Amino acid sequence: MTAAVYRELIAASSRPMVLSILAGGESYGYQMLKQVKVLSGGSVDWSDGMLYPVLHRLERDGLIAGRWQLTDAGRRRKYYRLTDRGKRQLSRDRASWRTLTTALEAAWGGAHV
Repeated sequence: MTAAVYRELIAASSRPMVLSILAGGESYGYQMLKQVKVLSGGSVDWSDGMLYPVLHRLERDGLIAGRWQLTDAGRRRKYYRLTDRGKRQLSRDRASWRTLTTALEAAWGGAHV
């Protein structure tokens, strides 16, 4: 897979991935980066430069809400949570991705490439 195609797939899946992670509870950026890597078995490695614009857009769109909190080390960290609007969007995203995945599997003859 070329880097450009890979980036397009990552970009397309970023909203449902972030919303899905936050459906499990409040989280912050670095923690989400680690979780994406774990969930993908290490094959997806998001960068800060990719994640934070997504978080800002989702917050601007009212799908997530953020709050600042001081860490034990005295640094500020922004924690994000899913809003009710975000929960509804996640439900729609899940349905869309399941439909798309089913169609792709059928197009590929059920074979995993």
